[in-house]
Amino acid sequence: MIIVLGAAESGVGAAILAKQQGESVFVSDRGSIADRYVVMLREHDIEFEQGKHTMERLLAAHLCIKSPGIPDNAPPIVALREANIPVISEIEYAARYTDARMICITGSNGKTTTTSLIYHTMRSAGLDVGLAGNIGSSLALQVAKAPKDCYVIELSSFQLDGMYDFRADVAVLLNITPDHLDRYNFDFSLYAASKMRITRNQRPSDTFVCWAADPVATEMMANMNMPQRVLRFCDVPCATADAWVENGVVRMPGFDFDAAEMALLGRHNIYNQLAAALACQAAGIDNADIVAGLRTFKPVEHRLEPVGTFGGVTYINDSKATNVDACYFALEAMTRPTVLILGGVDKGNDYSVLHQLIREKCRALVFMGVDNEKLHAQLDSLGLPIADTHSIEECMVACRRLAHEGDVVLLSPCCASFDLFRNMEHRGELFKELAANML
Repeated sequence: MIIVLGAAESGVGAAILAKQQGESVFVSDRGSIADRYVVMLREHDIEFEQGKHTMERLLAAHLCIKSPGIPDNAPPIVALREANIPVISEIEYAARYTDARMICITGSNGKTTTTSLIYHTMRSAGLDVGLAGNIGSSLALQVAKAPKDCYVIELSSFQLDGMYDFRADVAVLLNITPDHLDRYNFDFSLYAASKMRITRNQRPSDTFVCWAADPVATEMMANMNMPQRVLRFCDVPCATADAWVENGVVRMPGFDFDAAEMALLGRHNIYNQLAAALACQAAGIDNADIVAGLRTFKPVEHRLEPVGTFGGVTYINDSKATNVDACYFALEAMTRPTVLILGGVDKGNDYSVLHQLIREKCRALVFMGVDNEKLHAQLDSLGLPIADTHSIEECMVACRRLAHEGDVVLLSPCCASFDLFRNMEHRGELFKELAANML
C-alpha cells in the first residue's frame, strides 16, 4: 500500500497517479481536506482520512509520498523512517511514470518568475509543455491525466529533499541565500545542500544553469563532481559567465539582443531573464523565440505587482517576498519614498542586511503580524516612524496615515504569511482589495 500524507494539490495528484498504476492507496491529512479535493478522491475511489493520522495504517505502507509542507521532524515521518518505509516527494513519484523532458528551477528568490517565463517562452514557441511544482497543477496529476512532452517545474528545497532518483534535463539554480532556516535547524549549510540537490543524477548530456557570482553555489560546486554542462549568467560582464548584459546588450551563446526588449525591470529580473534564456536555449528553443518570450512576458502576480495609485499613493504587492533577500531586491527597485510593510512568521531572518536600503528608501515602516517583537528589536534603532499592527486592516490604515502623496506603499514582508493569512496569495489579494476599496 502507498500512503499519501497531505491532501492538497500535490498529494491528491500523487494519489490519483498511484491509483491509476494499480496501487492500493490511502490518503491521510491531519487537517481538513478542501471540498474540491474530497470530490477528486471520491471520484477516483481513493480511501482517505482527515483530522488525524492513523499510525497503524501508515506503518502498513511500503511507500510514503509526503506533502512538502510536512517537516521531516513531524512524528509520522519520524515513525515511517524508523520503520524503514521510504518517504519521497510527489515530483519523485511522478517522474517514475513519464519520459518527458524536465526543466527544473530552484533558488531562494526568483523561482516563480523564472519558471513562469520559461514556461511562457516554451509554450509560445509551440512546445507541448506543462507547468508544475510550486505553481501550476500537480505534476503527478498531469502525468496521469494530461501527459506532456516536457514539464517546467518550480522546486522548493522541501520538494528537493524528497527526490532521489529524479533527474533534471535542464536544472536552474538562481541563488542561495538564507531562507526557511527554521526547517533546517537554523543551519544554512543544510539548506544550501538541499538547493544543490537539483543537480543530482545529471549526466553529461544535461545542463546546469547558475548565477556566476553566487559565492555559496560556487564554493559547493568546487567540491562536487559535475559531469553536466554548466552555463552561468551575470548582470554584468564576467569572465566565467555565458550570458550577461553589456552596454545595454544581452550577450548569449551564439547571439545578442537589445536588453530593452526584456519585459521585466530591476536588477533581480535581469538575473531571472538571463537564467530563463539560457535554460530555454539549452532546451532547444530557437533564439528568435527566446527573444519573443522575453518581450511578451507579463509580471507574476504577488511579485512586485503594481496594484494602482489611490489617493496619490502607489501600492505594490510583493507578498511573495517571504525572505530578506527578496525584500532587498524589491526595495532596491523603488525610486520614490516608500512605506514598507514587514512581518509575519519569521524564518530566522537577519534584518540588518536591509538597514542601509531602509535608510535610503523608506519614509516609514509598518509591522504586520501576530508577534512583531523581532522586527522592533532589529529595526527600531533606524529611527524611522513605525506602526505596529496585527491585522491587514490595521496595517492599511497605518499606511494611509504614514504615506505622503507621491509615495509608494510596498508590501514586501520578508516573512511567511501563516500567522494572519491562509498563504502568501491570500495576503496579497487582501492587500490589493483594501488598497483599491478602503482608501
